[in-house]
Amino acid sequence: MSDTDLFASAGDDTHAQMMEATYEALRKHGYSELTIQRIGDEFPKSKSLIYQHYDSKDELLVAFLEYLLEQFEADLPIDAEFDDAQEHLETLIEYALPDEFDDDHLDFAGAIEALRGQAPHDETYQEQFAAADEFYRRLTAEVIRDGIEQGVFRDVDPERAAAFIVTTVHGARNQRVTADTDDPVRAARQELEAYVRTRLVADE
Repeated sequence: MSDTDLFASAGDDTHAQMMEATYEALRKHGYSELTIQRIGDEFPKSKSLIYQHYDSKDELLVAFLEYLLEQFEADLPIDAEFDDAQEHLETLIEYALPDEFDDDHLDFAGAIEALRGQAPHDETYQEQFAAADEFYRRLTAEVIRDGIEQGVFRDVDPERAAAFIVTTVHGARNQRVTADTDDPVRAARQELEAYVRTRLVADE
């Protein structure tokens, strides 16, 4: 997902414009140097509107995180787009771990990981990420369960398999943000694809 996708429908919507301004300021300054003033510098309307809606930087960032995670959930490939569960699962993995992260995708991942780093210290952030992670695990488990019912996948534990896949995805994305190479992402994707073929796909 790129920032163009994230804010394509922002238009003149004040809330979406605030979220886009927050995103741009976070990209430029990082979490530790981020202030409402700097967010206001990216906002096309009066800065006073931001202060009318949010009392603090963290309150605004929680709203921003909710916005990002809603966009993430809405953008995930859904069942109706696929003929079988294996194709769906492989597309979910490819979506999360593309061959290359373009600048926009890397900026988006960096913004998410910057906020994820605050979760151990802030219960509100923790709750948001826990809900998002649970959504992704649940979706992955449902795809695996569908594959078992279709006879595409073996009779594995869907929740445990989903937890393994999602944890690997998160680790690879986090490493990509902190390293100047796509190699960890490619390696993780290749191993997950091998895991699907050798551990999940049913013998013919």
